[in-house]
Amino acid sequence: MNYIAAIFDLDGTLLNTIDDIRDSMNAVLGRRGFAGHSVESYKFFVGDGMKNLAVRALPENARRPELIDEIVIEMDREYGKNCDNKTAPYPGIIEMLGTLAEANVRISILSNKPHIFTEAMVGRYFKGFKFEHVIGASDRFEKKPDPAAALYIARDLDIPVSQFFYAGDTDTDMATARNAKMFAAGVSWGFRPERELKEAGADVIIGRPEQILKFFASA
Repeated sequence: MNYIAAIFDLDGTLLNTIDDIRDSMNAVLGRRGFAGHSVESYKFFVGDGMKNLAVRALPENARRPELIDEIVIEMDREYGKNCDNKTAPYPGIIEMLGTLAEANVRISILSNKPHIFTEAMVGRYFKGFKFEHVIGASDRFEKKPDPAAALYIARDLDIPVSQFFYAGDTDTDMATARNAKMFAAGVSWGFRPERELKEAGADVIIGRPEQILKFFASA
């Protein structure tokens, strides 16, 4: 199948953000007297929005609704100051996006990261690229794996969902693609293991960004 449109997840797919997330949340936890966590732990904490990140990072006996809300607010502030300290695109991502753009593939980004951070980071790390839509978590759409935002992108571009290539690095992404009836590509360089992606219904596992190009005839 040759696709004409693509939706990419952001964290763990296009950008390696995990060190800045770890450092920011550990700083928030430390101020509250809680122990921090390793990068490997955060790879499984992230992917389902800031509130779920806070819940997973807190000890089970501390997961009170009011404290969770406070941690989210503090994390928004801390991450806002430190979200670009160590973050960078994965090797080969810029070149892959450039080739797709030259081939006139319609590219969008869909993330469960808060929308304000999603927009800011796309603007910082992918300057010069034209994305059809950049959508992060907000009240506008339910978070992934709800397919509402992905389906909105397809309707707005007037492209059938069968013509979309959806790439992500978590089971949440694979479920989003499946729910939207889009081709689900799991990327192995991100935060989660291949087994998780396969069990979540990935149609293919991508090992390197340049391997994405073969799914687009124009590229």
